[in-house]
Amino acid sequence: MPYFDNASEVYQYLGGVFRTADSHPEVGPRLRASRLTFRIDYFSPAATLTVRMLPEGIEVVEGATDVRPDVRLTMSADNGDRFWRGEYNAAVGLATGEVRARGPVSKLLGLLPLAKPVFPLYREMIAAKDRKTGR
Repeated sequence: MPYFDNASEVYQYLGGVFRTADSHPEVGPRLRASRLTFRIDYFSPAATLTVRMLPEGIEVVEGATDVRPDVRLTMSADNGDRFWRGEYNAAVGLATGEVRARGPVSKLLGLLPLAKPVFPLYREMIAAKDRKTGR
């Protein structure tokens, strides 16, 4: 059974973590400097996030948009959750096909180490849901 009940929860937590990263004093400026735009198509449940890393801030677009991403990813929402908990290696997921990608993935891979300081913030963000689900 998927961890997230619906797309709204995916947007709340997996979209919310990018907003949290934007305000992180170490991570936010480095992500914004990348000027990367990527789209993540999640399944189980289905949800789409487009993340625009702009000098003025990280913009998270929930659902369909005309914004053209540099990189497009497809993965389960459970793997997205596991990544932000620090329990899933996205590079291995790409290598094994659990995560599918189109575009210059190397740009995105270069940003993955920046996520590590955000892991505890995500775990804090998701703690109430974990208590409700007994996780």
